[in-house]
Amino acid sequence: MAAQLQTGHVDFVGAGPGDPDLLTVQALRAIEAAEVILHDRLIGPDILALAARSSTLIDVGKAGFGPSWKQSDIDALIVAQARTGARVVRLKSGDPTVFGRLDEEIEACDAAHIPWRIVPGITAASAAVAAIGQSLTRRGRNASVRFLTGHDMKGFADHDWTALARPGEVAAIYMGKKSARFVQGRLLMHGAARSTPVTLVENASRPDQRILATTLDRLSADLAAARLDGPALTFLGLAPRAAVLALPDLEHGLEPGLEQEFA
Repeated sequence: MAAQLQTGHVDFVGAGPGDPDLLTVQALRAIEAAEVILHDRLIGPDILALAARSSTLIDVGKAGFGPSWKQSDIDALIVAQARTGARVVRLKSGDPTVFGRLDEEIEACDAAHIPWRIVPGITAASAAVAAIGQSLTRRGRNASVRFLTGHDMKGFADHDWTALARPGEVAAIYMGKKSARFVQGRLLMHGAARSTPVTLVENASRPDQRILATTLDRLSADLAAARLDGPALTFLGLAPRAAVLALPDLEHGLEPGLEQEFA
């Protein structure tokens, strides 16, 4: 009789925006206890170094519009590793519940009768908005904030541009660099003010963090000139607070006083 396969366990763990100090205690414990870690390409070496030396680390990174692991292959690998009886960590940058393809992976575990849990993490929008000295919501400015993706499985993602173009709207756009010209065009087409502030935070919370403050009108040109080559979070409707704008390493094209209007 063939030996019965053991069933392991899968933790879907949010690694936060990049700074190891922003890991939750629960995430750290899961990483330290993992026997197998399947990680995104954005997980830095400082976080991977927290794993036990005996752990198996597997890079299953996905890149927008570039070579990537197929999601179905990632799902199958999670299941295969867990079926060996291993404690598996599926390590995702930010929070696994925010644009993390989490549902497909959970459904694969459910179909294979593999137990799992979600360990939330600090999402990029939280780290990025802290970097510009703002809050995502503010009384009298916006009572809601939208989390959007710049592109989806079919290409550039479509959204409710009429609503987003209204004055005072705030949105956090993930994976938005390559779709910046598309977003700019759609918003202007639907009546958004050309002076609407737009801020990009590259490598939020990391030592090489950069902030680009611009306006909707100048977004494409300023983004091209800045040559941001790392992961970036784009804020529509938020400018860095004046104290942040004064920092010498900040790149910006905001008109004088505009940051006060939207602070």
